[in-house]
Amino acid sequence: MSDRAPSIVELASREANLKRRLRRHLRRVGFKKSESGELAIEGEGKEIVRALHRVQREDRLSANSDFIENKAEGLLQYFASGRDVDPDRISPVLERVSSGTNYGDLFRLASLTWSVPVSNGFGRRLRYVVWDESNGKLMGLIAIGDPVFNLAARDNLIGWTAKDRSERLVNIMDAYVLGAIPPYNALLGGKMIACLLRSRDLFDDFAAAYGESKGIISGKEKKARLLAVTTSSSMGRSSVYNRLRLDGTQYLESIGYTGGWGHFHIPDGLFVELRDYLRDNDHTYADQHRYGEGPNWRLRTTRAALSALGFKEDMLRHGVKRELFIARLAENATSILRTGQGEPDTSGLLSAKEIAELSIERWMKPRAKRRPDFGAWTTDDLVSLFGSQSRRLRSRATAASISGKAATRV
Repeated sequence: MSDRAPSIVELASREANLKRRLRRHLRRVGFKKSESGELAIEGEGKEIVRALHRVQREDRLSANSDFIENKAEGLLQYFASGRDVDPDRISPVLERVSSGTNYGDLFRLASLTWSVPVSNGFGRRLRYVVWDESNGKLMGLIAIGDPVFNLAARDNLIGWTAKDRSERLVNIMDAYVLGAIPPYNALLGGKMIACLLRSRDLFDDFAAAYGESKGIISGKEKKARLLAVTTSSSMGRSSVYNRLRLDGTQYLESIGYTGGWGHFHIPDGLFVELRDYLRDNDHTYADQHRYGEGPNWRLRTTRAALSALGFKEDMLRHGVKRELFIARLAENATSILRTGQGEPDTSGLLSAKEIAELSIERWMKPRAKRRPDFGAWTTDDLVSLFGSQSRRLRSRATAASISGKAATRV
């Protein structure tokens, strides 16, 4: 590959091509220009949001095609069909995931079934799978990582100054993967999974992994404690995360909405080209993506590239406003985050097992009685979520499933 810098003519040609591709892509996923010249979505609702993410999801599945080809068949046995689930015997177990293990492969494959693609997280990370011990099947996923630096609803709730946030953001994480796998999602398993954010298990795991870590930017000992976890709905207002109370304790609290800005509607392939364009123009954002160099490198890089191409910044206003939530793991979490003073009162934290048992009685068993159609879910339905890989996997899904007996966990 040549190191020769592109000529002015070559750069102009690339600019014209990128502009055409961006406009064509935005029209394809459902955007149009409003009378004021801004991006606008035609329609509303969850199907519209899924459609906006469709190209991004196709890109993600394509990028993982080799992984799906090599791993999916052997992992299908850990996904339940409806007939594998007895609501009276569900027994959730929370287990930590390490990279490069079978748990890691299972987490990766399960996350590829999400209709809205999930990120790989940022900075510090803790990942979990939730098993149904009664049948050895996967119930759901949790992953928490470093939060974005600027989040108005969170910062206003706490009452932070910029200095406060810089010093104490280390005590907050964000759940960037959070949800139940079919058919457990049909039994409101997503509510149980969300409640596990406020568990003794996560508090203790965070303390063991990051309690004595140094801040990457400051280099100072932070003595971090997991005081709160934020998360956001992927489809506007969330019916799953709202009103999450168990035994009188609120597990998630709605704190507002995002402003409808971001970069999810710029797919990976186009982003790579935008970054290459900046690199050829010697722009500093092209390769500035190490943690500690800003809250959201991809957003800043995309904004810089669009500006260089002559687009207005409002091309990053996609209009999808996600509902924001916070789980406080200490009774006095807000006070400590605001002032930096005090010891966390975690006397009210329950174990993951205790939370799961309460959730099953509160939501899952009643749902199973009201909506027994969860039993119709099959492994074949799951396989259909893997896009172009579905046909090959579907032919072997029945053989890969374990029917009528418990699977051995990976």
